[in-house]
Amino acid sequence: MLDTGSPAPDIVFEDTEGRTVRLSDYQGKQAVLVYFMRSTSCPVCNKHVQELIRSRNEFEADSVQVLVAVPEGRQEAAAWKARRQVPFPVLHGRSSAPHTMIGLERKVFGSMQQSGSILIDSQGVVRHAHGATMPTGSYDRKGIAAAVQGLRTHG
Repeated sequence: MLDTGSPAPDIVFEDTEGRTVRLSDYQGKQAVLVYFMRSTSCPVCNKHVQELIRSRNEFEADSVQVLVAVPEGRQEAAAWKARRQVPFPVLHGRSSAPHTMIGLERKVFGSMQQSGSILIDSQGVVRHAHGATMPTGSYDRKGIAAAVQGLRTHG
């Protein structure tokens, strides 16, 4: 998992339209919150995405772009995005799951997908990083709110 205060790696994703999306695309422009779902079929993760949607105006007011990363491929991600009416860009990895790219995978009797979030400020520094094996602990609302507050007070 990424360390708070460290430079964010320039991870390359693909969105549901097939466009390349790099975390560095947002540098110098706005902060980015990436929520990593365990899977599009995870009911708890879907609940967290709905909470992100309900908080959309607050994130926009703080100039934070929300992105949702899923381990599934582009077609399945696009179908899920349309079915759930997700207003945020939905990303998947180009050559591997986005989760693996930032260390959100844990080996327990094989591989178990983790979920979590990262907040990267407009300068490309990780301001919040949280991961969990159980989806119920993957959306750290208080931690994200504190990190966004820190963006306001520290630029």
